[in-house]
Parts: sequence; C-alpha cells; structure tokens
Amino acid sequence: MADQQKQVPEKPYPTVHRYITTHGPDGKPTFDTGVKEEIDFDRTPMGGDLFLAYTGTEYPANLAHDSDLNTYKDHIVNKPESFMIPGGFLSRYIDYHPGAPPLWHRTTTLDFGVVIEGQIQLELEGGEKRILKKGDVAVQRGTNHAWSNPSDTEFARVFYVALDAKAPIVNGVELAESMGVVEHK
Repeated sequence: MADQQKQVPEKPYPTVHRYITTHGPDGKPTFDTGVKEEIDFDRTPMGGDLFLAYTGTEYPANLAHDSDLNTYKDHIVNKPESFMIPGGFLSRYIDYHPGAPPLWHRTTTLDFGVVIEGQIQLELEGGEKRILKKGDVAVQRGTNHAWSNPSDTEFARVFYVALDAKAPIVNGVELAESMGVVEHK
C-alpha cells in the first residue's frame, strides 16, 4: 500500500479553508483565530485523504463558553478513533484517490454526503450501486455500504456530515456497526 501511495498523482483541487465564527468579549460576532483557516488533509492507507472540518461530542451542540469549539480544537490534535463520535457529530472532507477501492462499513449515524468534485460510487450490501456526480447528495441511514472512486485517473472530493443516531432495527434485529464486512460478496 505504501508503494501505491507514492504513485498518487497531485490533486488538482483548490485548497480548502475553514472559517469558524464565535463571539468576542464584547459580545460581537467575530472569526475565531485559534484554528488555522487553511486545512491540511491526512493521507490514509485506505485510498483517501481526510480532513475533519468540525466535530462535537454532543448534539445539540453546546455553544456556551465556546465549549464546542474547544472540543473541536482537541479533536484536531487527538483525532476521533471512529467514523463517528457517540452522542455527537462530525463533518469531514474525503479526497478519494483515483481507483480507491471500496471500504465496507456501517455506522449508527445519519450521514449526508455531498460530492464537491469528481464522482464517487456508493454501493449497498445488497449489490445496488449509484454513481454520484458533482453536486449530488447521498443520505446514508445506517446501512452497510462502501464508497469507491470509479475513476483510475481523477480524484473525487466528498463533504460529509454525520449525526449520531439510534441503530436501525430490521426484522427485530438491531444492526450494529461493522467494518469491512459484507454479506453479498
């Protein structure tokens, strides 16, 4: 996988900036300056580059005394260990490398994925597939699924928002989180 990462072409996408608002001591709205605006993606061995745009450990978010902002600042340094934060929320960018293979997973979340650049394939455990293009949105509701980049030459950039949810119950069975497991293959 390390050799494959070395062969990843340069991304043609613009730099992403994050602007976070808060209140100054006088109560007036201002931009927070404690978090740098230009973002850095973390390269992963899964065929994608990730960036946490914002996170929180509770929902609804606690905005009092910048509680949510302080939590996010901690998550920038100490990354959450999962796709989701129990009881909370997260938003992230993922830049899928050309030809990125599928990663099967189910989280107990309500997710919104918006394609920013390129195209991405969403495959469900039952074998159904959709190709999402720039501007398309997927609402992911706790199903076992995989994202993959169908292009061997172009990157795909997707922005996700994930909210903690109660696990789906199908035919009396609660569907737990899973990673790398698919029944139809």
